[in-house]
This record gives sequence, structure tokens and C-alpha cells, in this order.
Amino acid sequence: MIQEACVSRKAWNLDFTAEPEEVAALRRIMRLHLGVWGLSDVTDAAQLCVSELVSNIITHVGVGTPATLAVSMNGAHLRIEVHDPDTRALPTLLDANVDSESGRGMALISAIAVRWGVQLHPDRKVTWCELATGLTAPNGPLGGLSVSRAEALLGLCAGTQLPGDFEAGRRVQ
Repeated sequence: MIQEACVSRKAWNLDFTAEPEEVAALRRIMRLHLGVWGLSDVTDAAQLCVSELVSNIITHVGVGTPATLAVSMNGAHLRIEVHDPDTRALPTLLDANVDSESGRGMALISAIAVRWGVQLHPDRKVTWCELATGLTAPNGPLGGLSVSRAEALLGLCAGTQLPGDFEAGRRVQ
């Protein structure tokens, strides 16, 4: 019998001041949390999203703006939000060409995220994106080939044979 370990992926928020120096710290914090959550496969994409969303606040709202990074699960998707107090500076998807010095941030997010958007509240704006995680459930284990291999190995160790066992990295039919 295989027992699937459930991982608690409790939402978290972190208040920060929008400063260029904060971007690297927020990326490191994101990497640590995703490692604990067992979501290392989406770390690079999540760090890129954090960099771009926070850089938008620095560039378009202003250095020193109080902001919040909020990370949660939305179903089987990783949701990354940045909250800032300026409801007028809205992120837009630009058609930047090779000579453009800026304007690629939201295009990058659009390319790697399943979806993104902006929510306006009376006192703040929330810019968010969601990344596919490969999870089968919000608190469940990751799916995919590596999990199937691990399940097959556990089945062999337990003396049971699982349908679709793996042999030397190949699926046995």
C-alpha cells in the first residue's frame, strides 16, 4: 500500500518596501518556501514572476512604495500576488521590439504563467499570476514521471507489484 504524503501549503504574505535591493531577497524567500512546499520545479518561473511584478512597482509606482508579496495555492496552481497602493498605474502587455529598453516584463509573465491579471480595490491594486505546478491536488503530491518512478520503487521495496512499474527508467507495459 502506498501512502501519499500531503504537504501543507499554507498561504503566506510578506510586507516589503519596493526597493531594488529587495528583489533578490524576495527571490530567495520564494525559493525557500517553494522548496518546503515541494514545488522546486516551478521555482525559476516563480522567481522570474516575483522579479517582474516587484520591478513594475519600483518602476511605475515608485521606489520606497510599501507593498506586499502574497503566495498561495489556487487549486493546483501557484498564485503569486503583489499588492501596492497605486490603483492608477496598471500593468499592461506591451509589444516591445528588439530595440525597446523596457516593456518585456508582463510579456514574460504572460509567456510562463497559466494566467495573470489585476484586481482593483478601493485602497490598493493586486497584480497576480498563476503557474502550473504539476500537482494533482492543492495539498497533494506532485504527479508526473518522477512520482510514478518513486511509487514503483516503493512498490518493489514493499514486495508488491504496481501496474505500470518502471524498469531501468522505462515503463513496463
